[in-house]
Amino acid sequence: MTARSNADTLITVYGGSGFLGRHVVRALAKRDYRIRVACRRPELANFLQPLGRVGQIHTVQANLRHAGSVDAAARDAQVVINLVGILAEGGKQRFDKVHTYGTEQVALAANAHGARLVHVSALGADENSLAAYARSKAAAEKLALSAQPQAVIMRPSILFGPEDDFFNRFATLARMSPVLPLIGGGETKFQPVFVGDVAAAIADAVDGKLRGGTIYELGGPEVLTFKQLMQFVLATIERKRLLVPVPFFAANIKAMFLQFAPPPLKLTRDQVEMLRIDNIVSEAAKAEGRTLQAIGIEPDSIEAIVPSYLWRFRRAGQFRPKSA
Repeated sequence: MTARSNADTLITVYGGSGFLGRHVVRALAKRDYRIRVACRRPELANFLQPLGRVGQIHTVQANLRHAGSVDAAARDAQVVINLVGILAEGGKQRFDKVHTYGTEQVALAANAHGARLVHVSALGADENSLAAYARSKAAAEKLALSAQPQAVIMRPSILFGPEDDFFNRFATLARMSPVLPLIGGGETKFQPVFVGDVAAAIADAVDGKLRGGTIYELGGPEVLTFKQLMQFVLATIERKRLLVPVPFFAANIKAMFLQFAPPPLKLTRDQVEMLRIDNIVSEAAKAEGRTLQAIGIEPDSIEAIVPSYLWRFRRAGQFRPKSA
C-alpha cells in the first residue's frame, strides 16, 4: 500500500544534482516517490536516473534567479524541496539572489501549486551575523515560513560524505602544502553530520513524520574543534603537517587575495567571519526535540564514514601497511 501511494506522489527537488541532492534523490527513490530534479544544467544530471526505476527520476531546467522556471518546475508536485545554496559569491551567483530571492520563489511556487515545502538552510543562519552568508540564510528561512507557515526547515551542520567539500578539501590541501592554517587558532567548534543522515531526515519530512513550521538542527554525534578536525584528517591520510594558528585579522588580510584563488586554496572574508561562531546544535533544539536523535535517526560518526573515502590521499593509497 505504501509503495503504491508513494508512487503517485511527485516530489520536485531544486538542486537535486548537488552533493546533498544526490543523496536526497536516492533516499526518496528508495521510498518509491516520483522525483523531478530541477537544476540549472539538467544535461549534467543524468547520473541520477540509475538511482531509481525506469521513469522514476527525471530532470528539468530551473534557475532560482528566474521565477518562471521555478514555477514551471513545481507544477503538479505534492512536495517541493529546496536544496540550492552557495558557499561563496561569484559572477551572477549572489547570496541575495540565490538564497533569499530564490527561496522566496520556491515557496511561492509551492503555494501556487498546493505543494508542501521542505527548505534546507544552514546551522549558522543568523540575521544578526557579520557574515553575509549567514544573514542570507536566515532571511531565506523567514521568507519560506512567511509564504508557507507549515514549511519544514532543516539546518544541517557541515556535511560529510564521499563527495564532500570539507574533508576532501583539507586532505587535498595537506597533499599540496606543508602547513594547514588554523584560523582563529582552530578553536571554532563544529558538529559534522553525515549527508546520508540529513537525506533520511528530509525524506522523513516528505513522509509527513516531522512537525510543520519547525526549524530542525541537524548535527552529528560529536562536537569537535577545527583543530581536532584537521588532526583527524592528517591521521586518516597518514601525513604529518604543521598546524599553524592564524589570527582572524591576518586571515582577513589573506582572504583579500585568496578569494580569487581556485579550490582548495580559496578563502573569502565572509568565510572567515563564519569561523568566529561555533557551528553546533543549540541546547534549545535538543530540549525541544528538533534534532536527528529526536526524530529517530542515530547519526553516523566521522570515524565510521570518512576513512572510507579519504584513503586515496595516503601516499600509497588504500593498502599502505600501518606500522605497529
